Amino acid sequence: MVVALPTLLALINARKNRVLLIAESSLSQTQFQAFRKLFLGEFGEKGLEGELQKIYTEYHHNGKDRHGRE
Repeated sequence: MVVALPTLLALINARKNRVLLIAESSLSQTQFQAFRKLFLGEFGEKGLEGELQKIYTEYHHNGKDRHGRE
């Protein structure tokens, strides 16, 4: 089953927002800012989201997955 990247990112972003909301309500402002920076670094455009974008682009560019399957 192939899922469109925008759909996948929307699902991930919904969960990221929920985690950030929980963290914001649980941490002091300075702790939250530090957590937010690390969290978005791991799961944002420079982390997981960027990696998924790259995989998606490579797949559609080559017409095959990472293992050479169509």
